[in-house]
Amino acid sequence: MIFIIDDNKIMALCIEKATGRPVKIFTNAIEAMDAITAGTTPDLIFLDILLDGPDGFTFLNELVSYSDTAKIPIVIVSSLNFEGKYLTNYGVVGVLNKDTMLPKDIKRYAEEYAGH
Repeated sequence: MIFIIDDNKIMALCIEKATGRPVKIFTNAIEAMDAITAGTTPDLIFLDILLDGPDGFTFLNELVSYSDTAKIPIVIVSSLNFEGKYLTNYGVVGVLNKDTMLPKDIKRYAEEYAGH
């Protein structure tokens, strides 16, 4: 299962289509964290940083504060520039720029981390 957390529904649907895997789409971090707390642990999360309510960094901090969720791989999907930022401590395995990413980029992460 892949989680997509993005308040832009069109972007979330584009990511969903490109993954080719079962997904759950959340428009905010609280809904996603509630699903995880209720027992649905994703294999991979595509995370927008600029969200309504708690932002993506707040979500990342929450995830890494628990040993069982700290290991979930995260792909940041944002129009912000994260070049040179050290994000691996937050479980970030990749960064995709919304302005330049391609479906094959999304699919590559989905296959690598949620391909079972």
